[in-house]
Amino acid sequence: MLFNSIDFAIFLPIVFILYWFVTNKNLKQQNLLIVLASYLFYGWWDWRFLSLILFSSIVDYVIGLQLLKQENITKRKILLWTSITVNLGFLGFFKYYNFFLDNFVSAFSFFGMEIKASSLSIILPVGISFYTFQTLSYSIDVYKRKLEPTKDFVAFSAFVSFFPQLVAGPIERATHLLPQFYKKRTFNYSIAVDGLRQILWGLFKKIVIADNCAEYANLIFNNSSNYSGSTLALGALFFTFQIYGDFSGYSDIAIGTSRLFGFDLMKNFNFPYFSRDIAEFWRRWHISLSTWFRDYLYVPLGGSRGGTWMKVRNTFIIFIVSGFWHGANWTFIVWGVLNAIYFLPLLLTNKNRNNLETVATGKLFANVNELGSILITFGLTVFAWIFFRAENIAHAVQYISDLFKNPDSFLSINIYWKYKKTILLIVLFVFIEWLGREGQYAISNLGLKWKRPFRYALYYAIIMAIFWSSGKEQEFIYFQF
Repeated sequence: MLFNSIDFAIFLPIVFILYWFVTNKNLKQQNLLIVLASYLFYGWWDWRFLSLILFSSIVDYVIGLQLLKQENITKRKILLWTSITVNLGFLGFFKYYNFFLDNFVSAFSFFGMEIKASSLSIILPVGISFYTFQTLSYSIDVYKRKLEPTKDFVAFSAFVSFFPQLVAGPIERATHLLPQFYKKRTFNYSIAVDGLRQILWGLFKKIVIADNCAEYANLIFNNSSNYSGSTLALGALFFTFQIYGDFSGYSDIAIGTSRLFGFDLMKNFNFPYFSRDIAEFWRRWHISLSTWFRDYLYVPLGGSRGGTWMKVRNTFIIFIVSGFWHGANWTFIVWGVLNAIYFLPLLLTNKNRNNLETVATGKLFANVNELGSILITFGLTVFAWIFFRAENIAHAVQYISDLFKNPDSFLSINIYWKYKKTILLIVLFVFIEWLGREGQYAISNLGLKWKRPFRYALYYAIIMAIFWSSGKEQEFIYFQF
């Protein structure tokens, strides 16, 4: 079920009413309602894959209880690796089977050996990368004794399948989200209103910004050999804002929806395109995934505590794995390697922890140095997104080659005029994001600072823009990951 669909517009109020007016006196009933609503939400896409979520929930629930009873270190490790193997086994089969098979065959063909192997027509279950990592966080934290395993299977199932963030995050830690299912929730009007405001801004990001950018990004990338360098640059720019509006918009809707039901989800995007270096960008982009890899992969590998070689090795591992997490294509791995290369100089010069505060805090404008750093970081990010969006490595290389073939085309005003509506939308979007960059989301700050007439004028303008653009409905990009 898509957040930007009529189905969800009907589904959400019904669940909300049942949650607060029918089951509100019984915590177990509320949790059970969340499970049923979440399974309906997910099964709306394809009910067959509900068995995966259920099986994963049962496996990790049982392993958690066994870890509680078991003190033997070897047996505890066996239990942990059982959870890791089952969860990553499902993920590997559905997401990477054909990738490894095709590359295995190609490798032997390179040495003159022909191997006959048939790839499978595998449908990738929506959100499997997200809920797999969420359940793994539970098993790992229980193993490390950071979390007491739950004996409430309904609460645990609600944690695994919680519908607002089930298919595209944020990837919640068990230590943060699971305890919220144990506590009685009471309706808070101000939090609910702020949640609706965040949903509104998320819908604007998705429907007005991402979907409009997607129309031209898809056209340009799918027919890149037919366009001039300036148009290809615009295509990369459009995709840059498409993926941000699409994914951060989903996160805003997920977080806002959760607040309607009395839950607090972690912030997943923190205005990443205003970053002054790549390290800051990765502290602000897909925060739930980057911190997951940091805590469960980077730190266990040694982090940055060892020598130079260990720092370099761990940096490349974390970015390559992050790239591969996004999909079974070499383009994602190259995208990860590029970001590792961007990040490495900062790490080796101990500047990766600079710029911890929001740029130009308390000021309207950034200074010249900050603006220059933002533009350089943004340019590097746009370049890397070309590999992320391209169909394959050859397409990405050709796209970049064609991008610089005809530099004179960048001076043609007619090309930019052709896409004027989308360019103006991006400029307006960046302006609003800049004004609200110190808030939890862009219009949260504006909603508090502006007087009521201006505030409501902004909300009505956003609603009108959403309805004006709603005819170009597209799935969220991260559903494929």
